[in-house]
Amino acid sequence: MREFKEEELKKLYLPPKDSHKGQNGKLTIVGGSKLFHGASLWALKVASRIVDMVFYASVPENNELTNRLKSEIFDFIAVPREKVEEYIEESDAILIGPGLPREEGREEDEEPTRNLTKRLLKKFSEKKWVIDAGSLTEIEPEWLNQNCLVTPHRKEFESLFGKEVDVAEMAKKYGCVVLLKGPTDIICSPKEQRISLGGNAGMTKGGTGDVLAGLAAALACKNDLFLSACAASFIAKRAGEELFKKVGHYFNASDLAEKVPEILGEYFC
Repeated sequence: MREFKEEELKKLYLPPKDSHKGQNGKLTIVGGSKLFHGASLWALKVASRIVDMVFYASVPENNELTNRLKSEIFDFIAVPREKVEEYIEESDAILIGPGLPREEGREEDEEPTRNLTKRLLKKFSEKKWVIDAGSLTEIEPEWLNQNCLVTPHRKEFESLFGKEVDVAEMAKKYGCVVLLKGPTDIICSPKEQRISLGGNAGMTKGGTGDVLAGLAAALACKNDLFLSACAASFIAKRAGEELFKKVGHYFNASDLAEKVPEILGEYFC
């Protein structure tokens, strides 16, 4: 596999100077739970800086929290989970999974993550999906198609696809895009493969994967899934490297989410 290079970022969509609101991407994020609050907020924080609108569908507790954080997170609309389908209809892409609970951590009044993910994937199979975190642990690979990007770390990958299987082969078998996270990220579609080098141990902290998922989903609103995955990995790693120059390993997911727009600005402004 060859390395994803900086010059390939030129393929990314750039908002036209005469564009109007809504033209540059609408994203729905389905995430968060009564137990897990922060994960989906990191994804929301980075995505809201890239696309025109983010619809955030969570449980009431998380929606109330995000409404209080609007001054920090910028533009988004908190929507009731039971009305999420209305917003998926008008979205270009959907991120599902950050902060969604595994079955053993679910409250009685929360829809099981497995049921929620399967239902929405099936109903909106023509939409572009980024599947991360809680949803990755509950789905079956047979639910995936050419409109799906999955973002597992090694343990999640083995749980989903099996041990000692090849990333490129799984992408071909299930027709999806796979971004396998690690010191070297491996990104495969049924037709293409790349590796993404760089980063540092500071990026092992909780929440950094949610930043990556939010970035990939935001880019997917106006780009194909494979390019979105490659570019998101490259940009997140560059952001982590810039933080390392200033503070070493001592940064967190919020710092990474703040740095990502700066890196994008360096390449495109």
